[in-house]
Amino acid sequence: MPLRLHPDLVDRLNQLAAGPRRLLGVVGPPGAGKSTLAALMAQAVGERAQAVPMDGYHLAQVELERLGRAQRKGAPDTFDAAGYAALLRRLRQQGPHEVVYAPDFRREIEEPVAGALPVFAQRPLVITEGNYLLLDDDPAWAPVADLLDEVWYLEVPADLRLERLAARHMQFGRSRTQALAWIAQTDEPNARRIEASAHRAQRRVVCDEATQTFRFPG
Repeated sequence: MPLRLHPDLVDRLNQLAAGPRRLLGVVGPPGAGKSTLAALMAQAVGERAQAVPMDGYHLAQVELERLGRAQRKGAPDTFDAAGYAALLRRLRQQGPHEVVYAPDFRREIEEPVAGALPVFAQRPLVITEGNYLLLDDDPAWAPVADLLDEVWYLEVPADLRLERLAARHMQFGRSRTQALAWIAQTDEPNARRIEASAHRAQRRVVCDEATQTFRFPG
């Protein structure tokens, strides 16, 4: 059964896309399904929305190695947080005939690609997803939440999230043993920080496994 969005969630997206430029954030721990949800949301709204991921602001591998952070790739200090905040400011102030180019992250090469995503002024809703949109214990990330009109926190059962993470790491070349070690050493410490900031979200989203539907709880 394909994943879908609950009508109440679609209604809120249409409200956000009905007026001037709005920035909607989707946040959650690694493996929660943020990119899947963001893509479905953009698809539901059509040409009035565009997805722009935070992951385009990963530092390049060569820079992570220079800084000695390659073994912690995905941690808050392995991103250009100030660059991401600057992009959000540009998107809030985008002129009617301006195209803003955003970077994307390509998992097949594990590198960011500059200028890969053109964002058009005619799209009133920009959906951005990532791990650290609500982080308030790091000065580099603290400005991000105030640049977003709403942030939705995506919750998923821990066992499902961890299995998705392991599958993702194995898809891109790690053995299962290596994948589980990376999850324990890098992904899960990051997840704890992300979960600690969940109370700052305006809404929560869950995925009903029985119906494969993303919905607001309750």
